[in-house]
Amino acid sequence: MDQSPVPDGGTEAEALRASLALARAAEELGFARYWVAEHHGSAAFAGAAPEVMVGAVLAVTTSMRVGSGGVLLPRYPSVKVAEVFRILSALHPGRVDLGVGRAGGPAADFPRKLVELLARLGPEPPVWLLGASTGSAELAARLGTAYCFAHFLNSDPGEAAMSRYHAGGSVRGDVASPSSGGDAVPEPRGAVAVRVMVADTAGEADALAEAFLLWRSRRDLGHDETLPGSDRVRRHRWTPAELDRAAVNRRTLVHGTAEQARTALIGLADAHGVCELVVNTLTHDPADRLRSYRLLAEAMADTMAAPDTMAHL
Repeated sequence: MDQSPVPDGGTEAEALRASLALARAAEELGFARYWVAEHHGSAAFAGAAPEVMVGAVLAVTTSMRVGSGGVLLPRYPSVKVAEVFRILSALHPGRVDLGVGRAGGPAADFPRKLVELLARLGPEPPVWLLGASTGSAELAARLGTAYCFAHFLNSDPGEAAMSRYHAGGSVRGDVASPSSGGDAVPEPRGAVAVRVMVADTAGEADALAEAFLLWRSRRDLGHDETLPGSDRVRRHRWTPAELDRAAVNRRTLVHGTAEQARTALIGLADAHGVCELVVNTLTHDPADRLRSYRLLAEAMADTMAAPDTMAHL
């Protein structure tokens, strides 16, 4: 999941170009999906229009699925979202995912808008409901969408949320075709989105994690800033409030060497009962981000080649 992070001293245009470069590399590394996020009015993220970035990523890749992670549905008419993603799906058959979230508007109206959206879509593109609570998991199960739990936002209810989702109904878009007789019963499809930083050594990964935790902690406290470089991190004097937030945010972060990350991620997949993980990495330097994904892909190569194996990425 790519949020097109803007580093200290960088521009939004550079961040978006880095996203396209990362997408090409991710496909070469064997990642199954590439999702782009939606953020508005943020100094840290350049990705404000996922439908535009989905089209751009599709244009520079050839095989992996590309989607939104996700469209903030309360901001838009459901019919418009359906039209945009039906066109993307028609132009790139079998390669588009539509992930939607409820941020950006009245939460109470979200289920109705999601029902409207589903009514205007055929089996393509498949819809993923993105959430961080048991309520979102129950809604996904009830409406028959795929579900991705945002562990990187709030890890505490993750296992309960995935359990409730798995106990629900079948997944829309995976049903058997008429030619198959309609006898197949699809299994619910779930994924967990995890924040990950991997480096060649544990010390280097610790440095990446510290930079992220500084940025995230200050963001939680109302300071909207670009991703800090190592010089700013070294000079910074942490406040008690920032340290408290860092302790909370550390619980949602996987970082270390590739083997350490592999062990943690397979454990997370097993605990949540999923065979797919969505990985998000935020670093100041795009080269560190690419290196993190490359090391992780190499460490997870056996699981990435086998869709039914835990921790397929």
